[in-house]
Amino acid sequence: MEKFDIENWIRKPQYDFFKTYEDPFFNITSTIEVTNLYNYCKKHNLSFSLACIYVAIKCINEIQEFKLRIFNDEVYLFNTVDIGSTILNDDNTFSFCYFKNKSSIFEFNTQGKEVIENHKKGNIFEPKEDLLAIIHCSTIPWISFTGIKNARKGDEAKHGIPKIIFGKVFEENNIKKIPFSVEAHHALLDGFHVALLFKKMQNFINKLSEI
Repeated sequence: MEKFDIENWIRKPQYDFFKTYEDPFFNITSTIEVTNLYNYCKKHNLSFSLACIYVAIKCINEIQEFKLRIFNDEVYLFNTVDIGSTILNDDNTFSFCYFKNKSSIFEFNTQGKEVIENHKKGNIFEPKEDLLAIIHCSTIPWISFTGIKNARKGDEAKHGIPKIIFGKVFEENNIKKIPFSVEAHHALLDGFHVALLFKKMQNFINKLSEI
């Protein structure tokens, strides 16, 4: 990571305003059309859940503000961030798995399946709370939610790590959609950046057949 030039940042007034808030996080939940992604996964024998995570982390890494973190009251920029996701265990508890950002959906799918398979052998609850170059991800496949709030605590909250959540796929007018929630630190990014993420993810999914 490298120290970010906060003094010449266009968003510095917003950063100064929100950084002292007791709860500086905001949440936006909307839907993404995933019919094309679903069909692409079927065609290429890819995990749909891993594909969703890949699309998110790929597009997140294209937006600078999602890679900013606060550490010791300074702002740092990471060149790339990876993603940690909850994984459901057989006893309906959950654990965490960590996935490196990859250059293609196929590489990510292969890595993801290996990570999950290795996890099942050990089934260890390992939060890795010291990681900053990370996005926290969860999936709630039972509910097509319209809003959600994440749990946060102490220093972890101060670092400004975004949290994303996927919900249950549903169908509307023969179009498959998935709820997608983004929770982010208002001192580091705004609704504009979250909207940009939704747009990038949708555009990538729409063009999947060209890959």
